[in-house]
Amino acid sequence: MIMNLNGMKYLLASCLAIGILSSAYAGDGAATYYNPVIKWSMPDPTVIKAEDGFFYLYATEDTHNVPIYRSKDLVTWRYAGTAFTDATRPMDFVPKGGIWAPDINYIDGQYVLYYSKSEWGKTWECGIGVAVSDRPNGGFHDAHKLFISSEVGIENCIDPFFIRVDSCNYLFWGSFHDIYGVQLTDDGLAIKEGATPQKIAGGLIEGTMIVKHKNYFYLVGSAGTCCEGANSTYRLVVARSQNLFGPYVDRNGRSAISDHFSPLLNRSPEVYGPGHCSEFVTDDAGQTWMLYHGYQSSNVDAGRVVYLDKITWGTDGWPQVQGMRPSTEAEAPLFGSEAGISENMGDKNTSYFVHRVDDGGYWRIDSPDNKLFSWQVYNVSGRLVMHGESKNMAIVDTSTIQHGLYMVRVNGAAGSLCEKVLRQ
Repeated sequence: MIMNLNGMKYLLASCLAIGILSSAYAGDGAATYYNPVIKWSMPDPTVIKAEDGFFYLYATEDTHNVPIYRSKDLVTWRYAGTAFTDATRPMDFVPKGGIWAPDINYIDGQYVLYYSKSEWGKTWECGIGVAVSDRPNGGFHDAHKLFISSEVGIENCIDPFFIRVDSCNYLFWGSFHDIYGVQLTDDGLAIKEGATPQKIAGGLIEGTMIVKHKNYFYLVGSAGTCCEGANSTYRLVVARSQNLFGPYVDRNGRSAISDHFSPLLNRSPEVYGPGHCSEFVTDDAGQTWMLYHGYQSSNVDAGRVVYLDKITWGTDGWPQVQGMRPSTEAEAPLFGSEAGISENMGDKNTSYFVHRVDDGGYWRIDSPDNKLFSWQVYNVSGRLVMHGESKNMAIVDTSTIQHGLYMVRVNGAAGSLCEKVLRQ
């Protein structure tokens, strides 16, 4: 696997043989959490609560083939794999392009992933595709193109967003060259015959997300520059309409087609360029939450990491983030017994997990808690070749050892694990 340069720089500079990510919780079961909730570069997050009860988060591929993380509580996230492999990676359009701004959904009994395929600056060659899987943690296949910009006459067709309204499927998209929407087929895998794209907003924004709240549809987008580190001007803005296709207006009644939006979230001294939010998520206590990316001012080189903040709905119906700025510490979402609901947690992530990070020599060990654990790598003769200690997560760099079969042993408060790994 070929990692994004910034992602590899962060991996090597921060981790070397092992890398550590601190838990977002102050401690297991704590009532507060700390931002960012994912300290790995995961731009343009999209999230879904899957049939197994876990939340799954996907992002622009700063990790090759679209990274997937999973969580039970929106706060503690662990790597779960990638949406594609090199064999299943979409190649039917923009073959040299990156996979940007995915959008995950569950449609007609399967997981459906919309994605952008683009090369930087090539605004007429980019487009949107779709793939399916029977599970949320990877295995996406049958990837195919929906359309590219030159085919539909709309520049910069990226940043897809799916929504289902009144038993009909719709896709919205666009990036700084107007926002459009179109009806899809019942399975969501093609544009409905005879449907034509309709413009709903001007060129101020990208990263469309639409949510229905009471009598209004709220169009949330990102304005400004996304990817310039401390100089990023990215921010979240919002408009609303009583109809899915508009007209959308800001708080003063001015048209979104004329680029009028009201502010939702701005930068802070701690976070530069917050934007491109996920779908809104509701916890078991009925609270609304939003995930989004931004640059941590104390570690800009880490890339666009993931933040979590609560959305409240004002007396006027509009969504709000406290202070219109990212939080650093806040009350955590409530799930299960914390929300007064008894539940069977099922898979509680109570053991260690070993995952391949790429097709080379990097392996990742995830812990179910924030307690110290040790790891060792043995060759087939039983000789210890590498070892270390970590909390929460470790990245093991085996690129300097010979190819072949090895055994990874992990020991800690959560128990022990022995797993065979192949150094290819």
